[in-house]
Amino acid sequence: MLHLVPKYIKDGRQYMRVWPMEKQLYGLFPECRIISATKFGTQVMPPMAIMTVALQLHYLGMEFLPQALTIGIFFFSLPLQGLFWLGNRSNQALPPAMLAWYRDIYQKMQQQGCALESLPNKPTFMSLARLLRTAFRELDRAFTKNLF
Repeated sequence: MLHLVPKYIKDGRQYMRVWPMEKQLYGLFPECRIISATKFGTQVMPPMAIMTVALQLHYLGMEFLPQALTIGIFFFSLPLQGLFWLGNRSNQALPPAMLAWYRDIYQKMQQQGCALESLPNKPTFMSLARLLRTAFRELDRAFTKNLF
């Protein structure tokens, strides 16, 4: 399992770039919230980790180095946990109810003349992200409003 961690983090970064951050999706999928939190954490947590370690060592002394480092590592790992979750999610197969919805959107987009990849046998959440991104980019707002 440990050898999959870098793969999941890489997949999480890719999934974060592909997933459409549209207001219609916020209530349907946790991805939007996780992506927002992960982006925020990527910017804020590394400086926060350094500041936390520095302040604890300054005020409490070197005898608290293990505790300070533990808290710093925890803060530093928070964005990585978000990327890991996203990478794991991107590789999961769609559940049956969502699979039907995926196929429905795929058919409607084909009818509208969108250039799509071939329909995969077992669509994953990454497949859904690509399909939704294409829908929001190529279709007008009136059509996408009916989908959600």
